[in-house]
Amino acid sequence: MRREIPEVPLHKFLKHSLEILKNPLPFHLKNFTQKGDIFKLNVGFNTKIYFCRDAALAQYVLQKNQKNFSKSKIQTKDLVKYVGEGLLTAEGEKWKKQRKMMQPAFHKKQLDYLLSGMQETIISEFKNIPVNKKVNVFPVLNDLAFQTVVKSLFTKAARPKDMKRLQFITEANQRMLVRELRQPYLAWWFKNGGVLNKHLKLAEEARVLLKRLVEDRKTSGKRYDDLLDMLLETRYDNGEGMTEAQLIDEILIIFTAGHETTSNALAFTFQLLAKHPEWQEKIFAEYQNLTAEGLDLMSRVSNSKICQQVLEESMRLFPPAYFIDRVNIKPDSFNGLTFEAGCSLLFSVYEIHRHPDLWENPLSFLPERFKEGSRPFSAQYFPFGAGPRKCIGNNFALFEMIIAVTELVKDYRIYPEFETIDITPLITLKPKNAFLRFEKRKCND
Repeated sequence: MRREIPEVPLHKFLKHSLEILKNPLPFHLKNFTQKGDIFKLNVGFNTKIYFCRDAALAQYVLQKNQKNFSKSKIQTKDLVKYVGEGLLTAEGEKWKKQRKMMQPAFHKKQLDYLLSGMQETIISEFKNIPVNKKVNVFPVLNDLAFQTVVKSLFTKAARPKDMKRLQFITEANQRMLVRELRQPYLAWWFKNGGVLNKHLKLAEEARVLLKRLVEDRKTSGKRYDDLLDMLLETRYDNGEGMTEAQLIDEILIIFTAGHETTSNALAFTFQLLAKHPEWQEKIFAEYQNLTAEGLDLMSRVSNSKICQQVLEESMRLFPPAYFIDRVNIKPDSFNGLTFEAGCSLLFSVYEIHRHPDLWENPLSFLPERFKEGSRPFSAQYFPFGAGPRKCIGNNFALFEMIIAVTELVKDYRIYPEFETIDITPLITLKPKNAFLRFEKRKCND
């Protein structure tokens, strides 16, 4: 039986456009509540976007029939102009070749080489946390995640001044892309007023900076066993390596996707731990037990099950990649819904993760629900995406976050300096008020 998809008219979109620019999630929730788990939004010029929080449809699109769906122009065109055509933004055969070639660099065995550097960077960055005073922890965690990516990619070869500039460019261009996506009616002004050109010049500056780093590594003859070495040594089936331009695209993607989502997830996790101190003590006890067993760093990280439960639940409530977009190549149908070729589908991971039909007490922080891991929820839990295009760096991110949480909790107790956890949805889901207070643990704790 065919099901009609309810529509939200253009005038309602325009009426709420300023609110949507700041935070579109309340507008989406209202429509999901009123119209069901899928609705189409008329955004003008005969353009409709299908918003969905149907987990079964998401699984169908991302996994079961993924060959009939590509990413939307948001990533394949809009994002490409800032970060190039890397693994995140490429499509078709190019994506398949890149994924196959790069996958070994992100295997757990390879990541083992990077863990001690991660830990060293995290411990160094946590020294910047003021004690016994109200502090916005997000800038600290943003720097931490960025520096962890820098260390993992370049060891100590990158100049701090260059990396600070790269961080600025990455974040400035993300803010610009948000404006383009949420204010499509201003496209003419962005282009003709010089705003867009200014940001494209920033993107080119980032490429020049990275090109110099890659050339320095090639001419140095030194080996660091970092991600850059791994990427330089990867080969396609024909035995050739990546071109320099392609390598720089991939590095830009790693910087853009690799630090942003991690810093967001950590900030939300620490806010949740501040509100639920009993879980701080469980993580602390787990750390002490694992340390007493004399495990190496990889074994300790792999066995930090309680910490992982907390992180899984944090990413359920506040998924950094809170939307997933796809466009169907050929006409398609699912459960009575029909889609002509070229439909833009946006899946709200945020709403799927909070859907009352899928989760018991969906708005409550209950890490114990992940006691058996996330596999039991694979049909409705997508913090790193799903299917063949699941984030290649998911293990890298999870290991980094486990180290960060345990290193902080073993030395500090965390207290909230906020009432409720507020959000800022940009390209990723950012915290708005991550104000915390840290107290040093006593030696006999």
